[in-house]
Amino acid sequence: MASPELHRFTLPNGLRVVLAPDASAPVVGVSVHYDVGFRSEPEGRTGFAHLFEHLMFQGSESLEKLAHFRHVQSSGGTFNGSTHPDYTDYYQLLPSAALERALFLEADRMRAPKLTEENLRNQIDVVKEEIRLNVLNRPYGGFPWILLPPVLFKTFANAHNGYGDFVDLESATVDDCAEFFDTYYSPSNAVLTVAGDLDVEATKALVEKHFGDVPARPKPERPSFAEPAPQGEVRHEHGDALAPLPAIAIGYRVPDPVTDIDGYLAYLVLAGVLTDGDSSRLQQRLVHREGIVIDLNAGCGLFGPLEARDPDTFSITAIHTPEVDASQVVAAIDEELQKLAQEPPSVEELAKVTARWASTMHKEHDRLTNRTLGLGSAELLFGRAELIYELPERIASVTVDEVSAAAKALRPDARALLLVKPTGGTQ
Repeated sequence: MASPELHRFTLPNGLRVVLAPDASAPVVGVSVHYDVGFRSEPEGRTGFAHLFEHLMFQGSESLEKLAHFRHVQSSGGTFNGSTHPDYTDYYQLLPSAALERALFLEADRMRAPKLTEENLRNQIDVVKEEIRLNVLNRPYGGFPWILLPPVLFKTFANAHNGYGDFVDLESATVDDCAEFFDTYYSPSNAVLTVAGDLDVEATKALVEKHFGDVPARPKPERPSFAEPAPQGEVRHEHGDALAPLPAIAIGYRVPDPVTDIDGYLAYLVLAGVLTDGDSSRLQQRLVHREGIVIDLNAGCGLFGPLEARDPDTFSITAIHTPEVDASQVVAAIDEELQKLAQEPPSVEELAKVTARWASTMHKEHDRLTNRTLGLGSAELLFGRAELIYELPERIASVTVDEVSAAAKALRPDARALLLVKPTGGTQ
């Protein structure tokens, strides 16, 4: 991983900037993170944050449709965007000689994307097709990230489908898009990250040149999405006509990663103890010894760890054989959690998990795209881009007693249980 040398400054219009120089390769990553995700969508506008992400690629103040694509690809670069519960990100990875081009492109659409009826209708159709491909026409589509939240949470912000309902998507208007842009896509609600082969002072000058005249607008007040944990076990059964085997997802609440990052990381390590690798507790029991489960995962965050503010989720998912009742799988998981609650894992067992996590994080952030995006999201969500450099050491510091305490907190009387039942076309 690159040396954690970071430079921060804020433009008069409120845009926060993080520069992370690394001259190890002649490439540069540029990302913009906006502090709006699908939890900020109003009722009746499900899927709007993701739809707007698509619209940001449909031309801007100075560029016609598809010009953004051509400028990046003709420079030998790549680009993309993604929508998350609490933010939306856009990135470009290019040769370092094309840095100014990337900054111009991001500033131009931050200033004024091309919001037209034609672009809107076209992208609604694109998003609907994406939903068909990734959810409606796929076995276990939306499992668990769409299906589990409405069981674990009660408020619209936390429970609704971030991909969106077709009726809501089709009712979107250009005026809705303009209002969404004016509210959430202001410079003061964004973080610009530039990482890689860059000169700090020259890059500051380029950022000021291209972003300095983007009009300032008030930063929207971010509401609290907090809600109480479930009182008791909340169950829901979902029929899936395409699923060949039954599945379960168990959802719990975890500590707020913003105010208690080390408490949160204990659950991340617990997930590794339970399901990471063939020697993990649940893999050994449910897959290898008892043979009742064919696929098993556990983790923090439905999109991955540290992808959202509070409230966030710890989930355990399993696809099991049809002759086994879901209650048998759940009972085995509860037994293994109880064992960990009563007797912490050994130091050696924990060391294997934390070493694997540290290796994964070093490898992930050695890739410039991942590092650029990680720095930007950490700065936006936690106010500390350098957190991504600290994570391996902080994870290694998690103790066996902290993992045991995390297992003890995953109680049957405060969780959501989602049961996916194959319906064989009878749904």
